[in-house]
Amino acid sequence: MNFLVDHNLEGHALLLAGRITALGWLDLLSIRFFTFAEIELPIASDDRIVWRFAQANQMILLTANRSMKGDNSLEQVMREENTSLALPVVTIGDSDRVLNDPDYRNRCVDRLIEIVFDLEDYRGSMRLFIP
Repeated sequence: MNFLVDHNLEGHALLLAGRITALGWLDLLSIRFFTFAEIELPIASDDRIVWRFAQANQMILLTANRSMKGDNSLEQVMREENTSLALPVVTIGDSDRVLNDPDYRNRCVDRLIEIVFDLEDYRGSMRLFIP
């Protein structure tokens, strides 16, 4: 599964990917994290563009702070455009703890692995908070 990492979570994604690798999950699952720069998506893209890009490219958006206000807020976009086949948006509940708390980071990794394993059960659910 491919994750589109919100521009403010690049360091967080490196830590998560490192832990996923260290635990050996990549032997069982294909998991990759992509930054906006890697896919040439402008950092200033509004939430509608980001969500549509992720859906069109079968990527789970990993975020921490996408907006909930306005016509192009992530919340509004999901309400308007979500379908039963749409991939969920994964939102880290406390991004600072991913950086500073190994136990919290491990719980986030466990939850990401669970989501990837059971992805079909999460389609259409709009947003999942981790851990």
